[in-house]
Amino acid sequence: MSADRIFEDYLGDILEYAEKAVGFLAETPTLDDLQKDERTLLAVVRALEVIGEAAKRIPKNFRDRYPGIPWRGMTGMRDKVIHEYFGVDAAVVWRTVREDLPPLRESIAQVLSNLKMEQNNS
Repeated sequence: MSADRIFEDYLGDILEYAEKAVGFLAETPTLDDLQKDERTLLAVVRALEVIGEAAKRIPKNFRDRYPGIPWRGMTGMRDKVIHEYFGVDAAVVWRTVREDLPPLRESIAQVLSNLKMEQNNS
């Protein structure tokens, strides 16, 4: 992630990697399957890392405009999978991707759409 990126780029990263994580699990129908599929688990964990790192790079004043988006949850998950990599709980990863990422994708897509409309109206 380069220093010349703007926060909209990081929002795009969140959306892209949320879509990737959901897509990875589309081919892994159960938690048991995920626990047996190390490659998919590692790919999903990496996507969660990127989502959290991108969220950390969104300026606080912007995050404050969207209190309904789980910014702290994203960054907290990133910290957990980075610093507790030896104890990543596949069930938590599973629930996060299945339950939390679909509404997050919708929220981030809406934010990006709003930003585009604001820029077009400026």
